[in-house]
Amino acid sequence: MDSDERAGQLLMVGLDSGASRTSLDALVARRHLGGVILLGGWTGGTDRVRVTTRHLAALASAEDTAGLGLLVAADQEGGAVQQLRGEGFSRMPSARVQDQGSPSGLTADATRWANQLRTAGINVNLAPVADTVPTSIGRANGPIGQYDRQFSSDPERVSRMVGAFIAGMRAGGVASTVKHFPGIGRITGNTDVTARGITDRTTTVDDPYLEPFRTGIQDGVELVMVGSAIYSRIDPGTNAVFSRPIVTDLLRDRLSYDGVVITDDVGAARAVAAVPVGERATRFIQAGGDITLTARPSTVPAMHDAMTRKMKQDPVFAKEVQTAATRVVDLKLRMGLAHCR
Repeated sequence: MDSDERAGQLLMVGLDSGASRTSLDALVARRHLGGVILLGGWTGGTDRVRVTTRHLAALASAEDTAGLGLLVAADQEGGAVQQLRGEGFSRMPSARVQDQGSPSGLTADATRWANQLRTAGINVNLAPVADTVPTSIGRANGPIGQYDRQFSSDPERVSRMVGAFIAGMRAGGVASTVKHFPGIGRITGNTDVTARGITDRTTTVDDPYLEPFRTGIQDGVELVMVGSAIYSRIDPGTNAVFSRPIVTDLLRDRLSYDGVVITDDVGAARAVAAVPVGERATRFIQAGGDITLTARPSTVPAMHDAMTRKMKQDPVFAKEVQTAATRVVDLKLRMGLAHCR
């Protein structure tokens, strides 16, 4: 791949449910994009989603995507966060309700949900949530606890259910994503909508709340999503997505994760609004990350241009991009979206 193609493979862009299925065609082709996520609540059932995902899959070509298939993702956790609904999709309970059953029961359920996703043309689920919300915070935790997105307030229990969910997704042929590293259960602000209340003053590099992520890594999870909160006891003042101590030193080195790392949304999120759009992608790569996820298609050109420009100026960054793109291609090979030749 040339530099434009490498940069494109490191971007995933949102397709809103209200947008035309062809609205991203030119962007995918010109920017050689590696992935698309369906956003905005798709309520028309399997048939509507499948028409869209088939169109997206057909955009892959040697010229436009370096011969690599697209990662086509959805947020299908359950409860308040289930982007795909309607005929063909089971109504998924929240993680708190999922936790009321056994791990084996959750694996069986997740296998069924994964089969539904695969039938609809989705190959990546941005789930499960591996965050632990302490009982002392509970629903005051804006991003997770407020919506019952956590399995439990006990990290050991979260670990078991995270492993069970991943096992089910894998059995159904869908890649999983543990999120939001290194955990957003101890903050009050939701990083999507505010830059206030997003500093975690408790989590450390040997924190027990990291165990669910460790479990996911040991179970071979395909992606790890890094959040945008700030961790004053690890890297004060720096959003996790831009933090080398968090992405490289903690996730890759201490927890021994060598797979694909993706951001939470950094296109529309208020937590990173003060950072220039292009820098959101370059700083993530420099921290040790791979795929920058943006809910706003309008931000893709700035992110892509920033990466290609910096590659020309900085040989170290160019090498970091090559390493990241290699991780993405390796994942696509395992998923059948790329072929050795």
